[in-house]
Amino acid sequence: MTDKEKFMIWLAGFNLTEKKFNEIVKLCNGVYDIFAFGSIRGLDRVLKYEEVDAMRQMASPMAVQTYFDTLEKLNVKVLVKGLAGYPEKLAVLPDAPVALFCKGDVSLLQKFSIAIVGSRSPSNYGRIVTDEFASEIARSGAIVVSGLAYGVDSIAHEKTLEIGGKTIAVLGSGFNYIYPAEHTQLANEIAQKGLLISEYSPSFKATKYTFVARNRIIAGLCDGLLITEGSLSSGTRSTKDFALNYGKDVYAIPGSIKSLASDLPNKLIACGHAKCVLSAKDILEEYNLKSVKKVEVRQTSAQEDIILNLLADGEKDVAYLQENSGFDIKNLNSYLTLLEIRGIIRKLPGNFYAVV
Repeated sequence: MTDKEKFMIWLAGFNLTEKKFNEIVKLCNGVYDIFAFGSIRGLDRVLKYEEVDAMRQMASPMAVQTYFDTLEKLNVKVLVKGLAGYPEKLAVLPDAPVALFCKGDVSLLQKFSIAIVGSRSPSNYGRIVTDEFASEIARSGAIVVSGLAYGVDSIAHEKTLEIGGKTIAVLGSGFNYIYPAEHTQLANEIAQKGLLISEYSPSFKATKYTFVARNRIIAGLCDGLLITEGSLSSGTRSTKDFALNYGKDVYAIPGSIKSLASDLPNKLIACGHAKCVLSAKDILEEYNLKSVKKVEVRQTSAQEDIILNLLADGEKDVAYLQENSGFDIKNLNSYLTLLEIRGIIRKLPGNFYAVV
């Protein structure tokens, strides 16, 4: 690691704006000595006195060593704009992040990707279409990008991992403060099998502003953006706005005109701001990609076949399945559990089931 690389990675840990970051680097005048940080002339024109004082303390040999030891212990790699490894997709943007803190396979940043975003509280329909589109897109070899939030984001990540695909989760916080906390296990799995990224240092806590900032990275990283479901007030709007400003392809799945959850995609389609898609194939064909499924031989019992036949035309609840299968509730639950464990059906909110 060169002195310049070390200095810029250290400086990135202070979560400065791009303007301040670049001004400080310029003031270094080619001499990137972290330990002489406090003596750089002109710092008072860029930072407040208190900021300079705090950063000077963090420029001590012990503090610098602790910072880099922490990054190594957390298996975090820092990609700084202007240095090797920083993704070109972001580098060309006017509001690109100064740095990306990364956990996982950073090569994924250079590959073709589709972002999948939407409601934090999707309907059963929203869950099903998100699940299906994420599965098909991941099977094509495309990287699935999302924001680790509740609802559509987590469904997209989980389905991609489930079928052995690769996914990137963009955070609005540092790695030490995963938000929402309930997704910590999912974040860990993504770090092992895909990639976690954040423009914030590991100890940074999320604020209401950092999630909008995160959305610009989601939009910037992807080659195409898919909105599966969302209301007109959904935070997904900001991701859509960024994507359109960056000249990215935007796709939307239509829904019922009576469903508030589909207001955003329906509106985008009607206004011509998004392309209407009825299957993942509609997206993949635009990039000459094909979804490749593994051929699986399913061995099911006669009793399980009865349940699968009842689910053939769409999701059903337990009451319907019990009434039409003739099974008592104990046996029905047993068959449902076995089918779910084997990945043949999935359980939905409200005690509904659907074929995978």
